[in-house]
Amino acid sequence: MIEITVPAMGESITEGTISKWAVGVGDTVSEGDLLLELETDKVNLEIAAPHGGVLKQILKHAGDTVKIGETIGLIDADADTPGAAANAGLPDAASQAAPAPAADTSPSAPAPAAEIPAPKPDAAQDRPAASAAGMDRAPGMPGSPAARKRAREIGVDLHQIDALDPLGRIYPSDVQAANHAPDHARVALSSEAVPAPQSARPEKRQRMSRRRATIAKRLVAAQREAAMLTTFNEVDMTAILDIRKRRKQAFLDKHEVGLGFMSFFTKAVVGALKRFPLLNAQIDGEDLVIKQYYDIGIAVATPEGLVVPVVRDADRLSFAEIERTIASLAAKARSNKLELSDLQGGTFTITNGGVFGSLLSTPILNAPQVGILGMHKIQHRPVAIDQDRIANRPMMYVALSYDHRIVDGAEAVQFLVAVKEMLEDPETLLLEG
Repeated sequence: MIEITVPAMGESITEGTISKWAVGVGDTVSEGDLLLELETDKVNLEIAAPHGGVLKQILKHAGDTVKIGETIGLIDADADTPGAAANAGLPDAASQAAPAPAADTSPSAPAPAAEIPAPKPDAAQDRPAASAAGMDRAPGMPGSPAARKRAREIGVDLHQIDALDPLGRIYPSDVQAANHAPDHARVALSSEAVPAPQSARPEKRQRMSRRRATIAKRLVAAQREAAMLTTFNEVDMTAILDIRKRRKQAFLDKHEVGLGFMSFFTKAVVGALKRFPLLNAQIDGEDLVIKQYYDIGIAVATPEGLVVPVVRDADRLSFAEIERTIASLAAKARSNKLELSDLQGGTFTITNGGVFGSLLSTPILNAPQVGILGMHKIQHRPVAIDQDRIANRPMMYVALSYDHRIVDGAEAVQFLVAVKEMLEDPETLLLEG
């Protein structure tokens, strides 16, 4: 037997949650085939088959938490066909103790034990003999925790499910199969079993994903541990919009990537960090660690939560290289293809709530960093040009959240003013950024 184990996933990750199995017990797999997806605090990982053969047993199911090095399944490397794993998913000793019944080839015979048959509504006595094991299961514990959770979610009575396991253990796959059977074969939990108060209103309960739970813990920890403060300013985006209007198509034709706003803001942040290095530092015990490199994190919203991939050595990249790197990281983030190396490190973060219409916000620090710049929606507003003139200008509010333990207010304000000045006069980005 070949063991399927949880691989090492980085120093900061010690466990994960199985998201889903891509194959089932009895399936034939080749070396390198996708077996399952594992959700960690930072990224989703695909675990491939370490060897070819037949998936003999699944030890950990969807929703189960597993640790690095833990065995989660077995592959029979000597089996040539799926038929060689007729008793797949069961321990050998248990298979000998409760052999499967002989197959009945008559037209009225039930489906093989590998599939949950839909019993006739008026012939419960004709259930397959394999269900006898399910009748002997210990009362009060008919299924695994994951199976009981799934049954509650879809409204299925575990005691009405025929278990494939001869010991009567029910797994999420059994619950799912029963849920897909015809309605008359499914016994839903009645309102008498779970009475609802007259004032009950519809609601849906679901468990937070591992990533969402980690995000929640980190954000709360950042607010609790850091002396976080936010300062605001506004940027006149006229010059940048003019450059983009004049150069956008030529830039795209030459570099095969669009000229967006993020390259301008990244360059401006790098220039300001060079002037005010404490915003590129972090606290390590009683020491300050001032980074002399500029790895800028770019917050990306994904369906599963916010991630912050890092643009390495941003001070050494051209506008085109920054735009290309950000586009690549964002695409990987939205398709769950980010690697741990894409997320590790980072000395400062930029987040753009303006793409969703945010006019003003206070971003939360991405610990252990001590600074984060928030971009917002560009909106035309009347601006006083001088004492005699007012003009409608495309304005953007910007926000800098910082850790007051390291950065004083005067330094934070000057940092944000430097960013503002460079954005309003983009030619300086070629010198400062």
